[in-house]
Amino acid sequence: MTTPCPTLSLSLEFFPPKTPEGVTKLAAARREMYALKPQFCSVTYGAGGSTQEGTLQTVRAILAEGVEAAPHFSCIGASRESIRDKLAQFKADGIHRLVALRGDLPSGYGGFGEFRYASDLVAFIRAETGNHFHVEVAAYPEMHPQSRSPQADLQAYVTKVKAGASSAITQFFFNADAYCRFVDETRALGADIPVVPGIMPITNSSGIIRFADACGAEIPRWIRLRLQSFGDDAASIKAFGLDVVADLCDRLRTAGVPGLHFYTMNQSTATLEICRRLGL
Repeated sequence: MTTPCPTLSLSLEFFPPKTPEGVTKLAAARREMYALKPQFCSVTYGAGGSTQEGTLQTVRAILAEGVEAAPHFSCIGASRESIRDKLAQFKADGIHRLVALRGDLPSGYGGFGEFRYASDLVAFIRAETGNHFHVEVAAYPEMHPQSRSPQADLQAYVTKVKAGASSAITQFFFNADAYCRFVDETRALGADIPVVPGIMPITNSSGIIRFADACGAEIPRWIRLRLQSFGDDAASIKAFGLDVVADLCDRLRTAGVPGLHFYTMNQSTATLEICRRLGL
């Protein structure tokens, strides 16, 4: 991975707001970020589909604004019939892109349902709808926290690709070498689809550390210590975070990544500034 990509597509991720004020704020943030001409915007989905209606409302709003939108679509606890119904709903809403995930069981939920793995969902989408949907899947350059081993994690990813995935979006990371090695190893196993790095802007230290610890992403020791050294100095944390993430994106661009997917946390400022520094 040494050839810079001549064109770099951008995509943005949002979560469904829970209040009318949140809906208004996200709409304003989207308008600002549309200046980046995103290829698409994805919208997250709660455990067991707990934010399903909010996800669809947000996706519909984005589509109405003339931008392609992709709902996160999890299968844990679902039946084939319920998944079939949702696919029909997506088609009726004019949706052509999905982020297919296993998902997490909500607390107290009984069982997995008819789909145990994301690869099962991808295969079902293809069997039911052919090539109607561009199907994104998740990738974990630093290993999924629930995987038995690095080798098992790579194989689980390859299984999703062979089931019919169109492209992949990674969990966020701060080590470009981990991404490059993941791509090289999965290509060697026959998984040759675009793998877009997921980028998490750093806007506060406690939030990024909490997110990283929860999802198994590694914050390099020097970054973690620097963030902790700033204490409550929000301006220094944001300035340092912009430097770190813009440098990571620049390295990834030099390595030839097909795009960048920003986990915006429904905020525009950091993502816009990183892209400005990259000349995007």
